Amino acid sequence: MATLRSSSSQSHSSSSPSSGSSPLRRAVGTGPRSMSASSSSSVAVPCDDRDSDQTSEGDSESLSAGEGSDFEDNLRRNVKKRAAKRPLKTTPVAKRPKKGSQMVRAHGQKESEPPASDLFEAVKAAKSDMQSLVDEWLDSYKQDQDAGFLELINFFIRSCGCKGTVTPEMFKKMSNSEIIQQLTEQFNEDSGDYPLIAPGPSWKKFQGSFCEFVRTLVYRCQYSLLYDGFPMDNLISLLTGLSDSQVRAFRHTSTLAAMKLMTSLVRVAFQLSLHKDNNQRQYETERNKGPGQRAPERLESLLEKRKELREHQEEIEGMMNALFRGVFVHRYRDVLPEIRAICIEEIGSWIQSYSTSFLTDSYLKYIGWTLHDKHREVRLKCLKALKGLYGNRDWTARLELFTSRFKDRLVSMVMDREYDVAVEAVRLLTLILKNMEGMLTEADCESIYPVVYASNRALASAVGEFLYWKLFCPECETRTVGERERRRSPRSQRTFFHLLLSFFVESELHYHAAYLVDSLWDCAGPQLKDWESLTSLLLEKDQNLGDVQESTLTEILVSSVRQASEGHPPVGRVTGRKGLTPKERKIQADDKVKLTEHLIPLLPQLLAKFSADAEKVAPLLQLLNYFDLNIYCTRRLEKHLELLLQQLQEVVVKHAEPAVLEAGAHALYLLCNPEFTFFSRVDFARSQLVDLLTDRFQQELEELLQSSFLDEDEVYSLAATLKRLSAFYNAHDLTRWELYEPCYQLLRKAVDTGEVPHQVILPALTLVYFSILWTLTHVSGSDASQKQLLNLKGRMVAFCELCQNCLSDVDPEIQEQAFVLLSDLLLIFGPQMIVGGREFLRPLVFIPEATLQSELASFLMDHVFIQPGGLGSGHSQEDHLQIEQLHQRRRLLAGFCKLLLYGVLEMDAASDVFKHYNKFYNDYGDIIKETLTRARQIDRSHCSRILLLSLKQLYTELLQEQGPQGLNELPAFIEMRDLARRFALSFGPQQLQNRDLVVMLHKEGIRFSLSELPPAGSSSQPPNLAFLELLSEFSPRLFHQDKQLLLSYLEKCLQRVSQAPGRPWGPVTTYCQSLSPVESTAEANPQGYPRSKKRRIEGPSRRHREDISASQEESLQLNSIPPTPTLTSTAVKSRQPLGGLEEMEEGGGSELAFTQGQPLLGAQRLRSSSPQHFQTPLNSLGPGLGSRLTRLSLMEEDEEELEIQNDSSEEWQGTGKQSSPSEHGLDLLDFTELNTEDF
Repeated sequence: MATLRSSSSQSHSSSSPSSGSSPLRRAVGTGPRSMSASSSSSVAVPCDDRDSDQTSEGDSESLSAGEGSDFEDNLRRNVKKRAAKRPLKTTPVAKRPKKGSQMVRAHGQKESEPPASDLFEAVKAAKSDMQSLVDEWLDSYKQDQDAGFLELINFFIRSCGCKGTVTPEMFKKMSNSEIIQQLTEQFNEDSGDYPLIAPGPSWKKFQGSFCEFVRTLVYRCQYSLLYDGFPMDNLISLLTGLSDSQVRAFRHTSTLAAMKLMTSLVRVAFQLSLHKDNNQRQYETERNKGPGQRAPERLESLLEKRKELREHQEEIEGMMNALFRGVFVHRYRDVLPEIRAICIEEIGSWIQSYSTSFLTDSYLKYIGWTLHDKHREVRLKCLKALKGLYGNRDWTARLELFTSRFKDRLVSMVMDREYDVAVEAVRLLTLILKNMEGMLTEADCESIYPVVYASNRALASAVGEFLYWKLFCPECETRTVGERERRRSPRSQRTFFHLLLSFFVESELHYHAAYLVDSLWDCAGPQLKDWESLTSLLLEKDQNLGDVQESTLTEILVSSVRQASEGHPPVGRVTGRKGLTPKERKIQADDKVKLTEHLIPLLPQLLAKFSADAEKVAPLLQLLNYFDLNIYCTRRLEKHLELLLQQLQEVVVKHAEPAVLEAGAHALYLLCNPEFTFFSRVDFARSQLVDLLTDRFQQELEELLQSSFLDEDEVYSLAATLKRLSAFYNAHDLTRWELYEPCYQLLRKAVDTGEVPHQVILPALTLVYFSILWTLTHVSGSDASQKQLLNLKGRMVAFCELCQNCLSDVDPEIQEQAFVLLSDLLLIFGPQMIVGGREFLRPLVFIPEATLQSELASFLMDHVFIQPGGLGSGHSQEDHLQIEQLHQRRRLLAGFCKLLLYGVLEMDAASDVFKHYNKFYNDYGDIIKETLTRARQIDRSHCSRILLLSLKQLYTELLQEQGPQGLNELPAFIEMRDLARRFALSFGPQQLQNRDLVVMLHKEGIRFSLSELPPAGSSSQPPNLAFLELLSEFSPRLFHQDKQLLLSYLEKCLQRVSQAPGRPWGPVTTYCQSLSPVESTAEANPQGYPRSKKRRIEGPSRRHREDISASQEESLQLNSIPPTPTLTSTAVKSRQPLGGLEEMEEGGGSELAFTQGQPLLGAQRLRSSSPQHFQTPLNSLGPGLGSRLTRLSLMEEDEEELEIQNDSSEEWQGTGKQSSPSEHGLDLLDFTELNTEDF
């Protein structure tokens, strides 16, 4: 059944189209059903159903005029052609009443009012069985059909949130459109909520109960009232009319009901098709029997049954046709995203339920067009609907045309800005890859591969599964258990790891294999946990792996071990899960035991093989972090521990790279746990290693102190020894080896003579620093003697003096290292040391002198706030070097800011940081902003003075460089104004709380601007007067009363300065204008947001009262938002001519656009909302279009207000920045694209 056809039967009687009675009433009187679609019309959509979202609301014009909808016109035309259908003889059917008897009471009987909303309350409560509820309604309907049907109508009206009801009088004398218009006028406008979206526990389950009621209603009526002609047809007519309403509640609720009704009818139609096929088989079987066995009565009965099934199928097809053409075709592009999502979700259900009729391009195109929707939920529903189709391999042949037309869009949705949409897109493409071989080209796949390194784990895992089926599982078929075992054979496992290596190395998409392992973990976890194959590949002598492959394979081994042991993704990858389930924790514990038992004997062998390669040794030493170290004791594996300690010592002695030494020191730290029974062995090995390094250091130090010249080998050896000791001093307490004195002597000689190489000074500084910290841990107990405290204080002060001397060293590395260590020590030994009941440590508190503070600030200016340079793409070596340097500078700045906030340095020194806030915002904006916030929390008044001090310093520097003439026109002064504006915004919306601070800031600024007076008798302005323009940026934060006081204060201060009469100074004028009441926009609204929710657009009458130039300027500034009406109502407006809009609609496309692969929804939206279309003066639009836009705005008023609020907020925050027409176009075209640099 490729198309759905409505039945065409003759009617017993008809009524004139001009009759005043309702079509529902006429249908009751004549008996037959009334359908909206013609008997021969196809479900395929005509060319005029491709309007944009906004113009689709114009479908309700026929309703707004009160003359009846198009659906009712079809009903009037078809009512003469329809005859009553007889129900199946084998099923019980409600009896038909006589003609005209449904609305006529007995003589003298008073018409009853519609029953109370018992049906609505029962569905809302959702406590009773829905089938029983429907059965009760059916019983009442059979007793009194008109009252029962009115109860059903009022149930849907109440479900829309409307308080009005349909009375028998309205039902008899009014048309559908008149009934809906009257209900619209009675609609409650007090709240925008209606049952489907209303908050609260009572409405939480209403939508589910509502949908269940509709489904049960069709299910219980499928053998009786479904073919009765009256209730279902008129219910469809009502829902179709409501779905064209301008009231959102009517449109949303009726669309949901109509779509759920359609879904239930599709299932009934599918069951009828099954019965029809079964009947055909029975008939063929009976007819093929011999003459003696054939039963004529049986054949006649089967023929009669086939006829009845065909009639019922035509009835159902007619109803489905009416719902599809009357509701879906118009509402799938509704302006409300919830309605569009409902339509797309249900059409996906229809296609899956009845693929024989609906799995055609004429239905699939609606899903394809809606893939371009701008709302996340709608796109998500499209992808989920398609997943259900592509998951069935039997349907893929019928999806080839659709796939070829919309494949590019599906591939691009992998980069959707909404992660859940991107995840569904990848899963859909995975199904296409599995079930449609050759459909995705290599170019398509290569555009998906980079997303395997995305920061979102769900998206990365989805792409990992796609990658697994594309590269690692080319058969793309489900294997049997035996084949699955064969796949895990050593040979197949090696093939898997070779493919993994080739993809990671050859693609060159990322530098860390840990993210690739995490992406593949969910789909290829068993293969990645095959540590036996991994280690055998690494230990094989003839594995034919290059150095890069070996390093990558080592990283894969460590990443898989970490993933199995810890169970969380790598750093930077986001996952929505909070914890592991008990089952997952059990699997994790078992995996940890397995990997430990397997790797303990092999780790010494791996270290021995790669002991000379620092790139491989460092990650191998990290394996101990994920071991269950108790297994060394419980499984009696001490001999492997001895081998590990030997290899560890060999690695430490052989390497001087920081990564290897840090990994070795941490590995030894993990083993040096006193709770382990093997602690004594590990402690002895550690002592041996430190003794070896200390003896070597003493010998090399003596040679350095005694001789004035060392060759390169000796310098390298001494520096390497110091690096090893420094790395171990970081993780282990080496105090008993007394390394402070020899290192201090070395540093003292370096400062005094400058003969010590810088390679030696750097690790020596770190070693002394760790020595002081370990000594502090020993004396932190309350039993420490005064002598110990003073001794530590002396060492710390002496080391700080050394670091202060190193700040002026010629080597920048030594300078930066000295600054970092000095800032850390000053912070540790700062005033906060005695906080928390540690008063006994007061002798250790150290406050730096003014000279040291100034040197720290000078260092910051010379090494941090240097000219900012733009970073490149990040792919070249120079870009990586710049990024590393930026991180180092940020580290230096953070250390200085911490000294300010913890009271180690004077807070006034923060002005050296704050004055660079605007210029270096991209590099250090987050650090400076946090410092400013914390400083304001400490002392609001002092922080405000520091902000003013920063502006004074910048102004004074500029004044000294350029002079007072033309100062406010320089680019540097404009940057200062931007900085002042940023400072003003930092005060936030708390205007009352900051009132005294802002007034104080203005007064001190006025005094500074007039602090230096011009020479006596001169009319030139004071040199600092231009500072008033900077103060004007803080004026919006003032109250009106304070502005008046400041104006008086300024006038009093200006009396001391001689000024030429009639020629006021420019800065004074600018500042006075900022204090005038005209610009007191923040006075009534301190947050700076617009006063009203809606943007006021002046009408034509207002423009005619203005001059021509002002009118032209305003028309040029008109943005792309249609004018919003000043009044709000949900009442139906009178019909107005459409004018130019009808001409626009006549140019709509045709269904041939589907074969051309053109997304009609996106194209129409783009055409209707392009900037060129709206960048015309308002009065140039025709009256019809103007009224049409007004009604469209009225229908979706709350969405319009939300957009206007966002636009107004962006304009306030953007300080007047406007977007160009090209930017609007870019937003329309690329609204779902992510930047590839995010990955």
